[in-house]
Amino acid sequence: MDPVAFPIDQVRAAFPALATSDDGQRRIYFDNAAGTQVPQHTIDRITDFFHRYNSNTGVFNSTSVAVDAMVAETIRAAADYLGTDDPGEVIIGANMTTLTYQLSRSLAHRFSPGDEIIISRMEHEGNVTPWLQMAEDNDLTVRWLDFDRTTWRVEPAALEALLNDRTRLLALNYASNLTGGVNNVKALTALAHKAGALVYVDAVQFASHRLIDVVDLGVDFLACSPYKFFGPHLGVVFGRRELLESLHVYKLRCASDDLPYRFSTGTPAFELIAGLMGTLEYFQWLAGLVGADGNRRALFSAAYSAMGEHEDKLSAQLLEGLNAIPGLQMQGATTLEHRVATFSFTHDRCQPSAIARQLSAAGLFCHWGDNYAMEVARALDLDPVEGVVRLGLAHYNTRDEVAEGLDLIASTLA
Repeated sequence: MDPVAFPIDQVRAAFPALATSDDGQRRIYFDNAAGTQVPQHTIDRITDFFHRYNSNTGVFNSTSVAVDAMVAETIRAAADYLGTDDPGEVIIGANMTTLTYQLSRSLAHRFSPGDEIIISRMEHEGNVTPWLQMAEDNDLTVRWLDFDRTTWRVEPAALEALLNDRTRLLALNYASNLTGGVNNVKALTALAHKAGALVYVDAVQFASHRLIDVVDLGVDFLACSPYKFFGPHLGVVFGRRELLESLHVYKLRCASDDLPYRFSTGTPAFELIAGLMGTLEYFQWLAGLVGADGNRRALFSAAYSAMGEHEDKLSAQLLEGLNAIPGLQMQGATTLEHRVATFSFTHDRCQPSAIARQLSAAGLFCHWGDNYAMEVARALDLDPVEGVVRLGLAHYNTRDEVAEGLDLIASTLA
């Protein structure tokens, strides 16, 4: 891509929340790992839905026809975003966890007592508990896949040691929502497939930082959450067509058996689907700002390239500052290698809850605790209540915000 300066002022102007203050105190949004702000494109799409065509689907009135067309186009755009040319492989639902529960119950019909599933210890609970409960209900054996404390990712040798002819499923994340470590999903998927296992990937923490390509990865299922990549509160799951067509589906008798609608369990939140379309249009708008053109997938790629380059500069600045603070211990890689812009730390004197409370009061938004990464916290022997302080950067953050944030953290820990 041509070396065009990242249009940070235009980007920030597109996010109304960034201009919001609390009684005159500015907000520094470093809580993006828990959920990002949304651009005006998203807000406008949701508002427009209620203004012009609030309707249910499947009948002949003009609003219903418009809703059907909007849903179909959003699914096509989401397919381009994920890297598949088959819109039937994209399921939109309430949230990632709900969809994972739903698919785990369908997948259970493929497994027999004594079969084995592997769950990595890098997971958010949304990619743990559904599988644990599926295993309990169906007499399956659970194998735990550890992550390396040096590379902060799952290494192939660790997976190979667990695979055998009874392995049926690997539950794996793309990026840890606590450590920020990024797994080599493509390599790990190939190993699991060689053993005959399916692979279900949680890409929730990855999707706001790097563009996903489900075809290149070779995964069977991949879940993400639009509210983590500047969209509304929804869940999206990619699934390979032949699997989705073959699964036992829990649905109403009157529901469509066509993909992807056979996994719809009721009337969807049409206004949020419209909002997702707005988010995907935002990425295309951003690509135009940096001088890109081409088809929708090419525009997504250009936008993420520009976002990632800007974000990496912020991450390097933040990491350097955090590593220099006495008593602070990073719970994750101390370099940018194999990580996203999600940073967690503990301190040798101050509790995470106290740190987070002070930072939030000063206008630096952050999170603390285990952030639903229970197995990660246990593996790192973290306090089960206190956990970590977690910071998450996004492409709308600035170098000035990072500098101010570091000053606030250093003074809080002094």
